[in-house]
Amino acid sequence: PSVNEQNQVQPPPDNKRNRILKLLALKVAAHLKWDLDVLEKSLSVPVLNMLLNELLCISKVPPGTKHVDVDLSSLPPTTAMAILLYNRWAIRTIVQSSFPVKQAKPGPPQLNVMNQMQQEKELTENILKVLKEQAADSILVLEGALKLNKDLYVHTIRTLDLLAMEPGMVNGETESSTAGLKISAEEIQCQVCYDLGAIYFQQGATNAAVHENAKEKFFKTKELIAKNGSSSLHFTIDEERLAGYCQACGVLTSSSDDASQQATPYSQIHSCMKSGNYQVGLKIFLEDNLTLSLPVQFRQSVLRELFQKAQQGNDALDEVCFKVCVCNTVCDVLQDRTIDIQFCQLFLKPSKEKIDFLLEVCSRSINLENTTEALKRKMASFLKNLCLGLEDLQLVFMISSHELFIKLLKDDERKLLIDQMRKRSPRINLCTKPVTSFYDIPASASVNIGQLEHQLILSVDPWRIRQILIELHGMTSERQFWTVSNKWEVPNVYGNVILGIKDNLTRDLVYILMAKGLHCCAIKDFVHAKQLFAACLELVTEFSPKLRQVMLNEMLLLDIYTHEAGAGVSGERPPSDLISRVRGYLEMRVPDIPLRQVIAEECVAFLLNWCENEYLTMQVPLPLVQTNPYVKLGQLLAATCKELPGPKESRRTAKDLWEVVVQICSVSNQHKRGNDGRVSLIKHRESTLGIMYRCEPLVLTTILSLFVKLHNVREDIVNDIAAEHISIWPSSIPNLQSVDFEAVAVTVKELVSYALTINANNHFWLIIQADIYFATNQYSAALHYYLQAGAVCSDFFNKMVPPDVYTDQVIKRMIKCCSLLNCHTQVAILCQFLREVDYKTAFKALQEQNSHDAMDSYYEYIWDVTILEYLTYLHHKRGETDKRQIAIKAIGQTELNASNPEEVLQLAAQRRKKKFLQAMAKLYF
Repeated sequence: PSVNEQNQVQPPPDNKRNRILKLLALKVAAHLKWDLDVLEKSLSVPVLNMLLNELLCISKVPPGTKHVDVDLSSLPPTTAMAILLYNRWAIRTIVQSSFPVKQAKPGPPQLNVMNQMQQEKELTENILKVLKEQAADSILVLEGALKLNKDLYVHTIRTLDLLAMEPGMVNGETESSTAGLKISAEEIQCQVCYDLGAIYFQQGATNAAVHENAKEKFFKTKELIAKNGSSSLHFTIDEERLAGYCQACGVLTSSSDDASQQATPYSQIHSCMKSGNYQVGLKIFLEDNLTLSLPVQFRQSVLRELFQKAQQGNDALDEVCFKVCVCNTVCDVLQDRTIDIQFCQLFLKPSKEKIDFLLEVCSRSINLENTTEALKRKMASFLKNLCLGLEDLQLVFMISSHELFIKLLKDDERKLLIDQMRKRSPRINLCTKPVTSFYDIPASASVNIGQLEHQLILSVDPWRIRQILIELHGMTSERQFWTVSNKWEVPNVYGNVILGIKDNLTRDLVYILMAKGLHCCAIKDFVHAKQLFAACLELVTEFSPKLRQVMLNEMLLLDIYTHEAGAGVSGERPPSDLISRVRGYLEMRVPDIPLRQVIAEECVAFLLNWCENEYLTMQVPLPLVQTNPYVKLGQLLAATCKELPGPKESRRTAKDLWEVVVQICSVSNQHKRGNDGRVSLIKHRESTLGIMYRCEPLVLTTILSLFVKLHNVREDIVNDIAAEHISIWPSSIPNLQSVDFEAVAVTVKELVSYALTINANNHFWLIIQADIYFATNQYSAALHYYLQAGAVCSDFFNKMVPPDVYTDQVIKRMIKCCSLLNCHTQVAILCQFLREVDYKTAFKALQEQNSHDAMDSYYEYIWDVTILEYLTYLHHKRGETDKRQIAIKAIGQTELNASNPEEVLQLAAQRRKKKFLQAMAKLYF
């Protein structure tokens, strides 16, 4: 029986209008030559089911008769063909339903459209259920069709018109039964074999033996296509998909026929991976480097699998991983693809054995006699770049003396490469001498100057720098050697003074020593920076008090960085001498001394970080506060931090600090702004933040809360960001338009990112980060940080999350995040976390059917009986029996009984909160 009979689907009323529409639908399908590929893409399952049932009806298939009981050979050709079409569609639909389907993005909710979609979904599920029950019969019908050795006919527009005109003359050997579109027996067998192979392959997921049947059918399909060609009037087969099926069957099935096993490299490599015979697999990869038949995706998947096995503790696979990676890399080079990062990582520590194998692979991957010039150039470029990347000259010699290298690179290219290697370091002495006379040419003066300049760039030894400069000035007096490297940068305030030195040698030496010292300081090489600065200080002390003070200031900054990077990391206080020097710098009144802004900033930050609040608030000289804006800002910040435990008392100092920061961030301060309109205090802070290894948490919290409050003040802010101590700041700004809120927003993001590098477990800072992501519509990231904030202050939710962390505002934002991520069951559960359960939001969320979370598996986390009762009602209304039973089981737990003491109910709720939040954390962490 058809699906309509089994499922009791009511056909449309039999009237003239519906008969005309049915005939029109059949004619359209006939025009498409009954191509199931086209029909399945265009029509839904219920509609196509109705169309094929009409075909069965018009072809006079006896109603109520099982197709498996009918002898196809005894039926008229069009009737037999109708039965074949229906049963082919049945098993194709079963196979298609097993594939994952990407959910369409829902548009604006419309009740009538949603009801229609729900009805169609339920109807499709019912039809699939019946088709799966009849699957065995459909397979038998198609297996029987393979024994038919005669051509069949399928209805055309003409035969359908004849049937409409002569309803009595249908089943005999009349024109209407044999004058349709002729389908040859071989075409029928080809399509039936393919469809049977697909259903057998799907069943093989639970019954491996069935894969043999699938393999037989797919290989029979390939034979028929090879015999008759791929063009057909009646159907088309996706030959790439068929090839994939055949390949998968060849891998999944075992065969006694050795030839079949060795037919494809895929099955060979799969067998090697299973048996652990990696050398054979490696040999296949090597051979394929010549033919390049294996897809790059397959090669990468094999390498990933090997890496995974190696990471699980199989150290013996490290060498295999390297060798497969080398084969893949050479293949990538020949096919003009980017070299994978894995090769670079594995080649960080090259060895003689690695180079030997690499050269072997390169040699076996290219046939120099028959290959193109383009491939030769690619391989030559690869080997040349490999040489330039190696530091060990013995390994370079191994490559440069190899036969392949000599054949691929011309003489002048090899000479140029060796010259480049010699220039890279003055101590390089290559063993190879391709042209002996080339090394016998005496070095000219310009060559010697070039070599000395190269050594000057590389050296960080003050004594050696001085010696090189003396030699260079002895060779020529026309050059300014402080310009040799464009990487030597000295701040303009210093450069003007240094370049005013009359003696050329002294000027070059001072400039280079300072530039190299500043560079070492920037890359945190403090030992060499101190040596360079000390040498420069000793030099300038002899002739320039101004430059002497400059160097003392730079050495103070260096000592601050050195302490913060060393002992300061562990919390050890700086020596009193260093604190005194910092105070002395801030109080310094030497006229005409060039000063760098960053030194004053770092000195104030240093005092704040080490809680020198007494000095900044009480002892710092008043003229210093009035003349140095950094000291003024530090004093206000120190005073606010000092009085912070008492919010009422700290309001005055907080107000003063607020006004200063607002002024700094105001557009009216044109001298504070850069070309792009950003506030200069906020801009270009990367270098300083990179050096700052620690920051006093109270200072950072105060700055962060101030900028968060400033961010929240703007009128167009919909989602406020929460922060600690935010109530101490004023709630308004007289002139909102003057504040550069873009710069403020950037500062908040930078501050919270920096704060979390100092302490990633500060739940207040984590909530701020979550609020920022929430305000910028990054809901998954926001949930990550909201959950992390709860986890760090509750021992991963084993204790109750403090209510000042998971406030109602935080919970509501988590609810909105889940809602916008279509995780509606999570929304309903989180509605219970509020002080007053939000039933309206919970019920609305549970009504959503397009949910991307685990749905009914979350029901065990619901403790509110009202929500569980609503779920029971909802599933009953939808006819979802299994889900209804899960909800009933959740209600039936004794610990949720309303008659229980309040302590028991609270304990039940707390236990479910813990499990739910832990499940959410695993999902989003």
